[in-house]
Amino acid sequence: MRDAPDPAPARRSFGEWLTDAFGVDDPWVRPRPTIERRDIVLAGVVAVVGVVSLELARSLGMFEDVVGPVWLQSLAVLSGAALLVGRRRWPLTVGLLAAVHMVVVGVAMPMVMSQFTLQVAYFVAFLSAVAWARDRRAMVAVMGVIVVVMFAWIALQFAVGNSIQEIVDDTAGVGRTGLLGPIPSAVLLTLVINVIYFGSAIAGGQILWRDARQKAQLREQAETISAQAEDLRDQAITEERLRIARELHDVVAHHVSVIGVQAAAAHRVLAHDPAAAAPALGAIESSSREAVSSMRGLLGTLRHIGSRRDEPDGREPEPSIEQLPALAAAHETANRTVAYRLVQSRPDAAARVPAPVGHSIYRTVQEALANVGKHSTATRVSVVVRIEGEDRPYAEVEVVDNGRPRGGSTLGSGLGQLGIRERAASHRGVVDIGPRAGGGYRVRVRYPLDAATEQVA
Repeated sequence: MRDAPDPAPARRSFGEWLTDAFGVDDPWVRPRPTIERRDIVLAGVVAVVGVVSLELARSLGMFEDVVGPVWLQSLAVLSGAALLVGRRRWPLTVGLLAAVHMVVVGVAMPMVMSQFTLQVAYFVAFLSAVAWARDRRAMVAVMGVIVVVMFAWIALQFAVGNSIQEIVDDTAGVGRTGLLGPIPSAVLLTLVINVIYFGSAIAGGQILWRDARQKAQLREQAETISAQAEDLRDQAITEERLRIARELHDVVAHHVSVIGVQAAAAHRVLAHDPAAAAPALGAIESSSREAVSSMRGLLGTLRHIGSRRDEPDGREPEPSIEQLPALAAAHETANRTVAYRLVQSRPDAAARVPAPVGHSIYRTVQEALANVGKHSTATRVSVVVRIEGEDRPYAEVEVVDNGRPRGGSTLGSGLGQLGIRERAASHRGVVDIGPRAGGGYRVRVRYPLDAATEQVA
């Protein structure tokens, strides 16, 4: 069975074509300009050239048959040029006045109306009416009336005026030299000239209007892109500041926790065994130095926001999975053991974990161990990192303890766990934080490595 042929596209009516060609339903409205120096200069140049041309033509005897004083002829030229001052401010009004001026001067002083400068003034007025009209529907109506009136006037000149008689008088006694006779040739030539004259003014004005609309749209798009770029920049700065806030919280919480634990240990043995307090005091000194160094690095990051990315900032690499054994050992005390274990699906799986995910895993463990030291009675803590790099690759970190909330300890601000959740969300991770049914507390976060890899790329 043959497929039915595609239906032919519907033909547009003349009204639809006209509406689309002149942008009648276009929502863009061209701004109304003020009268500028260029408008006055244009009118002045046309006026001066018009008066000079008029005087030169009179000197050649071209206006011997013109009825009317010289000052009236000059006034006709000057008034036509003066219309150009408001051609952009009031385009349709100037277009109508130019048409009236053309008819009145053409009836009273045809030779003056046919002068080059007045024809230029009328052409510019009609072109500006199309190019600068804010109401496109009114523009179509006004220009339609002008064109109809002008061609009706030309037809009347040939039908009931003396144009035919003038052609007959001028060609009396002259034999036929072309394909057509003098009368049909004159009619057709007049028709062609006026079609080109008014058609060029309307088409040129429409081209200028569309060009202005396109430039306005491009400016609007550029402004939108610039605003969006500024919003994205502000969003990036905000996200960077949030990241630094999380880093600052994690660093301070970790080192303060270590300092507190070691200080308590030193306090217990300082009185009866000062030598035993030395390692704890050394750990306090080391942790405080690391805290200061880390905070300086974060302050350097703050100063680095908005600077060139290719400029070195002097910061050390961010910690990752490789530093987890040292982190676990730093949180061991005489009453608490911290066991760390790395489970990999293949020997190089941990090395293939993207740096942002590895850093988030480190900070998660750091925050979880800091909370154990501050709020738990746990004696055993297990830190397990699992890396699966086969079918559905993921990286998972789990921190489990056997303690219960310490009596007399105050609840934290919750920013630590919020930071863990935010880090996980940035990598599409899944978070499981809370007490276990058999006792103790669990912090577990799983990061899908495929999504993380795509983000890093």
